[in-house]
Amino acid sequence: MWVSVTLEADAAHAEALSEALLAAGAVSVSVEDAQAGTTLETPQFGEPGSPATPLWDVSRVVALFDPPASRTALHADIAAAASAAGIAQLPEISFAEVAEQDWVRLTQSQFEPIRISDRLWIVPSWHSAPDPTAINLELDPGLAFGTGSHPTTRLCLEWLEREITSGITLLDYGCGSGILGIAALKLGAADVLGVDIDASALTAAADNAVRNQVSMRLAHSGDALIATYDRVVANILTNPLMLLAPLLTARLKPGGKLALSGVLESQAGQVITAYAPYLPLTVGATHEGWVRLEGGKLAPC
Repeated sequence: MWVSVTLEADAAHAEALSEALLAAGAVSVSVEDAQAGTTLETPQFGEPGSPATPLWDVSRVVALFDPPASRTALHADIAAAASAAGIAQLPEISFAEVAEQDWVRLTQSQFEPIRISDRLWIVPSWHSAPDPTAINLELDPGLAFGTGSHPTTRLCLEWLEREITSGITLLDYGCGSGILGIAALKLGAADVLGVDIDASALTAAADNAVRNQVSMRLAHSGDALIATYDRVVANILTNPLMLLAPLLTARLKPGGKLALSGVLESQAGQVITAYAPYLPLTVGATHEGWVRLEGGKLAPC
C-alpha cells in the first residue's frame, strides 16, 4: 500500500515542487496538465535541440509515498516541500491510498491488438490474433519505441504495406523495437537493416525478430553504412531527421523511395527544406497532427 498525494502548482513552481517532494521522500513524482481530459487540455511535444516547452499554466503534481507513520506528519512534509519550492500559499492537498496490484497484468491490459489494415495486425504476445490469416506482428511493449499505437508508427506501417514487394531491400533508421523492419520482412522484403543509437533498442529488435521468426540485420548508428537500399524509412524526430538528410539520402538507391515520420504538421516545412538539396519531399499522409513525408531518388536516364 502507498499513499498518493496530489496538489497543483503553476508553471514557475511545478518542477521545483517535484524536486522538493522527491527530497522529502517521495518514491515517484509526475507532473500532468491540470486541464487534462477537458477542452482546455494542452498537448506538449519536445525533442532534443528544440527550445524547452514551458509547463502548463496549472500543473497537477502527483507524488507517491510509502505509508506514513501519520497523515499529519506527511502533510507537514508536503507543506515544507512546497515552501522549499517557493510556494507561498499551500495549495489544497488530496490523499489517496494506492493498493498493490499485478502491475504486469495491468500494463498488459492497456495493449490490445491493433489493426493497421485488412491484412496487417500488431498483436501483443499475450493475445490471440484476431485474424489468424492476416500478417500478424507479435510484439511486446518494452524499452524501445514502437508498439504500433503511436500515429507515426502507423503512418510508416501503412507506407511499408504499400511500398514493400517481394525482393525489396530496406533500411530502417532508428529501428526502435524493430516493428517496421519486421513488418517489411513479413511483407516480402528480401533484406532489412535496422539501425539505432540505443543498444537496448537493438536488443529489443533482435528479440522481436526471433519472436516473429524473421531474420533482420541490426547495426549501431556509430557503425559505417555503405550499402544502398530500395527503400529507406526513418521514424525519429524532426531535428535528427534534418541532420541525417545527407546520410539517409546517400543510402537510397537511384529509383528508390524514402519515408520520414516523427514530424509534426507544423514542422513539415523545415524537414522538406532540409532535404531539398538531395531530393524533393511531399506530405504523403497525416494522422493526429503528425505527418509522413515521402520522396524518391531519380533513376538514371
